[in-house]
Amino acid sequence: MMSFRDGKLSKLNVPMGIVRLIGEINQYKGKQEMYRQQSPQVLDALKQVAVIQSTESSNAIEGITIQAKRLKQLMEDKTSPRNRSEGEIAGYRDVLATIHASYNNISITPGVVRQLHRDLYKFTSAQGGTWKPTDNAIGEIKSDGSQFVRFNPVPAYLTPGAMEELCESYKREFDAQQIDPLILTGVFVLDFLCIHPFFDGNGRMARLLTLLLLYKFDYEVGRYISLEKLIEKTKESYYDTLYVSSQSWHEGKHILFPWLEYFLSIILAAYCEFGERVGEVASYKGSKSQRIKEAINHFIGDFTIADIERVCPDISRPTIYRALKELKEEGLIKVIEVGRNARWSIQKGAS
Repeated sequence: MMSFRDGKLSKLNVPMGIVRLIGEINQYKGKQEMYRQQSPQVLDALKQVAVIQSTESSNAIEGITIQAKRLKQLMEDKTSPRNRSEGEIAGYRDVLATIHASYNNISITPGVVRQLHRDLYKFTSAQGGTWKPTDNAIGEIKSDGSQFVRFNPVPAYLTPGAMEELCESYKREFDAQQIDPLILTGVFVLDFLCIHPFFDGNGRMARLLTLLLLYKFDYEVGRYISLEKLIEKTKESYYDTLYVSSQSWHEGKHILFPWLEYFLSIILAAYCEFGERVGEVASYKGSKSQRIKEAINHFIGDFTIADIERVCPDISRPTIYRALKELKEEGLIKVIEVGRNARWSIQKGAS
C-alpha cells in the first residue's frame, strides 16, 4: 500500500547489490526447465522434503512445534489434529498444497487472501478469514522481561481499505510490467506485514503469499527448496530488516532496500541449494547407496523402507536393504523396530 503510493516504486534508484542479486536469481531461473528434464525423480523427492520443511519451519518461526512422529503423520494425512498446534500445522499443509496445485487460478484479491487465511485455521476453533477486529502491535519481549513495540500496523478500522488498495496496486503494477517481478513481490510482502491484517497468522500468510507471488512470475524454487526453512535459519535478519524497512512506513518515507536485499538473498540461497542438490545427485547418479543416504538425511523422525522407495522409486528393495545394512554397520542409522513394519532412525550427529 504505502510502498506503491506516489510512484515510489518507479522512482527507486536500485543499488547495484540488489541488481546483482536479481541477475543471479534469474540465471538460476533459466535452468529450471533443464533441471526438470534431467532429474525428474530427484525433483519429486525434493518436493516431498520441501513441503514438510516449509510446514514445519513456517510454524516453528511462530513458536508452533510438535513431535516429529506426529508431524510426519499429519503431513501424510494419516491422522487428525489433536490440538491447536497440530490444527495450525495441518491448515498450513493444506494451504501450501492448494498453492502448489492451483497457483495459476488464484487471484491476488482481499477475498482470496481471507479465504486462504480461513483455510489456515480450518482445523482450529479460531475464526480464520476475517480482518482483525481490534488494533494490534508487532512487538517482542526483551531479556529483562520488558516489552518493545517494533511497529504499529494499520488500525483495524482502516484494514479493509488498506488491503483493497494493496491488492489493486499490485494488480496495476503486475499488468503494467514496469517493475521487476522480484521487487514487486518483495514490496507486496513488506506492505502486507506492515498492514498486519489479521489478528493472528500474519507471518505464515506472508510466507504463503510469497510462494504464490513467486509462482505467478515462474520462480518455482519454492516447490523444491523450503524458503521457510531458510527464513527460520536467519530469522534474526528477517525481523531486523523488517524493522528497518518498516520505519516511517505510515508516512511513505520508509527505505525498501534492507528488506529487499534480505528477501532476495533468501530466494538466491534457495536457488543455490536447488542447483547443488540437483547437481550432487546427477554427479553420483550411479551410486544408489549415496542416493539412499541423501534421502535418509532429509527424513524427519524415523523412517521405513516405504519412505525410501517413495523418494527413490527406481531403486530395488534388495539394494535398499544392502544400503541400510552398510549404513547400520557404519553407525549412521539404527534399527528401532524389526519385522515387517521395520523402522530405522538416524544416529544423532551422523548426518
